[in-house]
Amino acid sequence: MGTASGPAKLQAVTDLVNKLSDDLENISLLPKDRNDALEELKIYGRDANYADPIFTKGGITMLLRYSFYDAPSETSRAALRVLANAMLLKPDTRQMFVDQGYAAQACHQLKVDNWDNEFLLSRILFLSTYGTTIDLTDLIENHQLAEHIVNNLERHVTVLSHQQEQKLDPMESMALGETLKLMFNATHFCKAKVGMFTPAISHVIALLWKQDISDAAPLEPPFGPLVNSLLNVDLHADQHQTVLFATENPNKVTSRLVHLLDKGIRAYSGNDLETVVTPVVSLLSKFYEIAPQPVRQSMQEWLLPTAQDRQGVLGRGDSLPSKVLHNSTNVTAPALRDAISHLLFDLSDKDASKFVQNVGYGFASGFLLRNNVPVPASLSATFDACDTNGAQKPVNPITGQFLDKEKFAETPEMTEEEKEREAERLFVLFERLKKTGVINVQNPVEKALHEGRFEELPDDFVEELD
Repeated sequence: MGTASGPAKLQAVTDLVNKLSDDLENISLLPKDRNDALEELKIYGRDANYADPIFTKGGITMLLRYSFYDAPSETSRAALRVLANAMLLKPDTRQMFVDQGYAAQACHQLKVDNWDNEFLLSRILFLSTYGTTIDLTDLIENHQLAEHIVNNLERHVTVLSHQQEQKLDPMESMALGETLKLMFNATHFCKAKVGMFTPAISHVIALLWKQDISDAAPLEPPFGPLVNSLLNVDLHADQHQTVLFATENPNKVTSRLVHLLDKGIRAYSGNDLETVVTPVVSLLSKFYEIAPQPVRQSMQEWLLPTAQDRQGVLGRGDSLPSKVLHNSTNVTAPALRDAISHLLFDLSDKDASKFVQNVGYGFASGFLLRNNVPVPASLSATFDACDTNGAQKPVNPITGQFLDKEKFAETPEMTEEEKEREAERLFVLFERLKKTGVINVQNPVEKALHEGRFEELPDDFVEELD
């Protein structure tokens, strides 16, 4: 089944599309034969080469009719799988889905209590939010899109509460991932209706403990999508305070997010660091903005450099604050860099002087300049910070390191010959700088001559030594 390639594959796909299209007009296939034909079409449709009939208007129309005319059923799900693959591989097919008015039916079918249905319909709706004229406002207001998403998330929480009693279903986790992605896009592209997703917040928070966080890929589903789903919703409402900052353990949620950041900033690099870890930092900023003072203080203790970090130059250690600070100047991840800098500035009460004291001017300067924040007048002065024993010790304002822990390289004194070479090099550099006209600079040797402090000796001069 589905083994042909090249022109033979094209002929096989053409025959399957024609057979299934004819069956819609005059039923000629038994349910098993119909499902088998759709399964074979799905296999061929995984690679768009020599599968053109699937992606035509006729092919997509046929799949849409099977997907929604007898839903939910095995035939419907078989057609949805082919349709989801087609919409992933060929973006033009997404507008066909929208133009034929099936988005509302997809929303209606989201309420079906079936993981496969949730996975497929959420993915199709998610894909249709890119490059189409889909009306998300209409789907939310008139077709209960937000309500169905919230209810599906609640079903996942129910599964979580019975996790010890039931065997884990991989399809459940995949369905959750697609639902969360759909929620993120709906709240991102339809900001006017974000409030309709407020009831989802408590479910998303509960699902942060769905499973253990892995060391190798800590932000793979469900954690990455869970974090993303909270970025656009309004966390400020009073009714969320007990969910986000529970009375019995107000640090529970923020500590979980910090744990995700700690794992993520160590596990990922390159583009993954930029795309996967940045949302965690952004969400922590949102939490800090609304957190009660005790939680804010805990976040400062977790994320700002500690006395132990100040034993060396800040940003070079292995602690979480060091890793975070190091990435605040990461030129290969500009979004992460900016998100971290904003978070650290927030943790410093948005006070430039505190910011410099917390992270050192070397890390603070770029952010201050980019955001037109006045540089503190006391920048060059050392300040005191508590060491690991609580004693006040002076700190280098540039590096953030305790002064008594600074190490300087011991270099031997220059020989007379080395001093002469260095003087010649500086002379040449001054002359070049002078010729550029950028600044008005006078060569120190030339200045000494004019002031009579330089004696030109004859070529046959011999210095007499005592």
